[in-house]
Amino acid sequence: MNSQDTMSASNRDDAELDKFSKQAKEWWDPKGPLWTLHKINPLRSSFIDSIVNVAEKRLLDVGCGAGLLSEAMAFRGANVTGLDLSSSVLAAARQHAQISNLSIEYVEKPVETFAAENAESYDVITCMEMLEHVPDPSSIVKSVAQTLKPGGYAFFSTLNRKPMAFLQAILGAEYIMGMVPKGTHTYEKFIQPSELASWCRTQNLELLKMKGLGYNPLTKNFSLNNKTDVNYMIAVQKNHA
Repeated sequence: MNSQDTMSASNRDDAELDKFSKQAKEWWDPKGPLWTLHKINPLRSSFIDSIVNVAEKRLLDVGCGAGLLSEAMAFRGANVTGLDLSSSVLAAARQHAQISNLSIEYVEKPVETFAAENAESYDVITCMEMLEHVPDPSSIVKSVAQTLKPGGYAFFSTLNRKPMAFLQAILGAEYIMGMVPKGTHTYEKFIQPSELASWCRTQNLELLKMKGLGYNPLTKNFSLNNKTDVNYMIAVQKNHA
């Protein structure tokens, strides 16, 4: 095993992978345990649309899961590659893409390894709800920057390490309202916007836009806003050398 493979292997959490692999068969059920992903997927897509038209662009979806965002981008005309480490989740993604009559390439490989093999190859990269589930999220940001073409766009979403996020995303969403399965999130792995922005600047990625994601428990609907205390998304662009 070379040094690149060693680094890639270390930046994975098998407990996290097992957690999501067990949900593979229910991933596409809009009323299943991952219903919140179905609810926020149009908002994620709209956020991306506000920055770049993905039609005919090469797009990499890092931590793609069973392909919710990958398919949304493919329907917009992007040439999509989905990247994940769970074979069962990728099997569900391939099966659903076939049902949807979409041509999406799904790859089971660490992003660090993929980046080394595909430097500056993609116009757009998405990495949603993934950074808070790996040991070294800054390594993911670095690999995204490495894979992105100069002038290309990247999109990240995660949770803020603030008390409000613990109250809403863990105590409220997991244990009181049952919006997501218990144990989905670990507060210590949440990432403050300043930390994510710093990692991006280090990798020559310029912050373009940041939005928060709010939830109304009465209507059970999500919306984009300017409050980043819990969930937030950012758009960045890779500067030309």
